[in-house]
Amino acid sequence: MKSFLMLGQSNMAGRGDFGEVEEITNPLCKMLRNGRWQPMREPINPDRAIFGYYHSGVGLAASFADEYAKRFEEPVGLIPCADGGTSISEWQPGELLFDNAISNARLAQRTSEIVGILWHQGENDCVSLQNVAQYREKFNRTISGVITQLGLPASVPVVIGELGDFVDKWEGGRFRYVNELNPVLKSLAEESPSRAFVSVQGLTCKYDGIHFNSASYRELGKRYFKAYLGILGLEER
Repeated sequence: MKSFLMLGQSNMAGRGDFGEVEEITNPLCKMLRNGRWQPMREPINPDRAIFGYYHSGVGLAASFADEYAKRFEEPVGLIPCADGGTSISEWQPGELLFDNAISNARLAQRTSEIVGILWHQGENDCVSLQNVAQYREKFNRTISGVITQLGLPASVPVVIGELGDFVDKWEGGRFRYVNELNPVLKSLAEESPSRAFVSVQGLTCKYDGIHFNSASYRELGKRYFKAYLGILGLEER
C-alpha cells in the first residue's frame, strides 16, 4: 500500500465543521491509528480543542486520498502527524513533533510505502519578519531530516500549501506577515521538481477567521492531488 505523511499545523489537521459536506467513505482509503491501518473517517488527524470551537474535523487529506484511490484504483494510507498552533521551529529534527512523525512513519513503513509528504504550516511563523526570514532554512532542514531518517528517496514528492491571506486579520493582525511568508512557501516548491505549491485562491475561511471551511478543505485536497500528479508528470483524467 502507498501512504502519505501529513505534517503541519491545524489547517493540515483539519478544522472543518461536520455536516457541511458529504462524508467520504472510500473503502480503499485508510488512516493510521495506534500503528494499525483503519478505515478512513474524519477527523483523520485528531487535535486538541481550543476555546471550544477549534475542534478536529473535516480536512484536506480525505479528498486527497479519495482522489488518489479513484485515480490509481489501489489502497492508500494517511499518516496523520499535524499539530495545531505549532511553528516551524517545533518541526526541527530532534524536536518532539518531528520525532513523533518519524515514529509514526516508521510504523507505517512496516506495511506501506511512503510516496509523498503533505505540508501545510506557517501561520504561527507569520508573527514576525524574523520568523519569515528563517523559514526557508528551517523548512529544508525538516524535510531533509524526514527523508534521511525514513530512508526515502531524495525525489519523494512534497506538496506545499499556500496560507489563506485571511489569517492576517485574526486577533487584530497577529499573523500579519502572511503575505511575506507565502512567497517563501512558493519559492520553496520551486527549488525542486519533486515539490509543488498549491494555491488557495478562491477558498474561504470558516467563522473562526483562521481555518478553511469544510467545502474549501474538500477543494484544497483535490488541489493537493492535482499538484501531486504534476510532480509525477501525470495529468488529470
